[in-house]
Amino acid sequence: MLDHRIFLSDRDAVLDKLQTRGVEKDLVEQLSKLVDSRRISIQKVEKLRHELNEASAKVQAKARSGDQQAVEEARGELKALKAEIKVCEEEQNTIQQAMEALLLRCPNLPHESTPIGKDETENRQIRVVGDKPSFDFEPKAHWDIGESLGILDFERASKISGSRFVVYRGAGARLERALSNFMLDLAIESGYTEIAPPLLVRPESMLAAAQYPKFKGDSYETLDSEYALIPTSEVPLANLHRDEIIAQEDLPLRYTAFTPCFRREAGAAGRDTRGLIRQHQFNKVELVAYTHPDQSYDELERLTNNAEEVLKRLGLHYRVVSLCTGDLGFGASKTYDLEVWLPAQNQFREISSCSNCEDFQARRGKMRFRPATAEKKKNKPQLLHTLNGSGLAVGRTAVAVLENYQQKDGSVRIPEALIPYFGGELIEPNH
Repeated sequence: MLDHRIFLSDRDAVLDKLQTRGVEKDLVEQLSKLVDSRRISIQKVEKLRHELNEASAKVQAKARSGDQQAVEEARGELKALKAEIKVCEEEQNTIQQAMEALLLRCPNLPHESTPIGKDETENRQIRVVGDKPSFDFEPKAHWDIGESLGILDFERASKISGSRFVVYRGAGARLERALSNFMLDLAIESGYTEIAPPLLVRPESMLAAAQYPKFKGDSYETLDSEYALIPTSEVPLANLHRDEIIAQEDLPLRYTAFTPCFRREAGAAGRDTRGLIRQHQFNKVELVAYTHPDQSYDELERLTNNAEEVLKRLGLHYRVVSLCTGDLGFGASKTYDLEVWLPAQNQFREISSCSNCEDFQARRGKMRFRPATAEKKKNKPQLLHTLNGSGLAVGRTAVAVLENYQQKDGSVRIPEALIPYFGGELIEPNH
């Protein structure tokens, strides 16, 4: 959530930045008016409280004088002031609630290094790694490879659960498990602490992670709305330290988790209807970091490199792009997307997003750190910064392995780094 004070200090700059993110000018102006009204209301209450103190002193002085009529008049003034303060405080609370409701609808402000653009066509390519694989045959799509090998069963998954689900069979299930363990081991090797979090979370956890209210229609909730199935393990990991104050010397804190993720994909009608790219249920290894604000952009580079290491060790061709303002996720200030090459589609496709949310989630979740200083008066708790990234989406990585390592005879070669986890070098037809 944004700090409302920025609408007082630099309103025009905030308006310009939010408009690059597609926020309507009317919403910002409405929010600005509420911020002004809140400030005026606070000043009014403070003035009345000062008058109340003076009136209270007046009552005491009149009581000492023995003038009963003057005492009653002073008490009447005191009572009227208390009533006025109550009305003003209720008005202030109403303004506060309206202001916070609008703030929850505002996306994060883009970092100065985030490219300005309207959509994904204006993302900025940062680097390209590796070479495209070459084939002496027409490469097949992963769904055809998976079905011909008998390792991906979309038809039976549809019978069980409907569209956008898959049943992994035999070597397919083993490939999924091998990739998950491989990614977790790499994350732990890179200094992340493994977490096995709950898959059901409370609404306040979704709110703190900036999933609610923006994406409420995209998640699966229980009938009583008491819980939501996690759309990503970023949600529980980014709530581990909600309402806590962390010592500066304990930062950064880095966590990883392998979990299923559940999404309605409500905004993806007609997109990627075949295959593993866009599923209602998929597995992912997540990376989350809590850092000092001065170190968060160095941490973003580190986290991105950690996610890239998976692709490098698997020998996959990929590129890194910096998302423009129009393509930036709701809670992010800056995001790098890792896009892996898929031969059958003849294009790069997203396999990871690595984002710095700065203090956007921390403000919602009251996640702070206490600065390390010798002077106790100066070590007032401050909001920390949170970052997250996929390290990686397991199903999409399986797609990349199947398509990039397919052989002419219909088999799929297992990348060298994955062989110890998979337990073999090849997935063969009728395996």
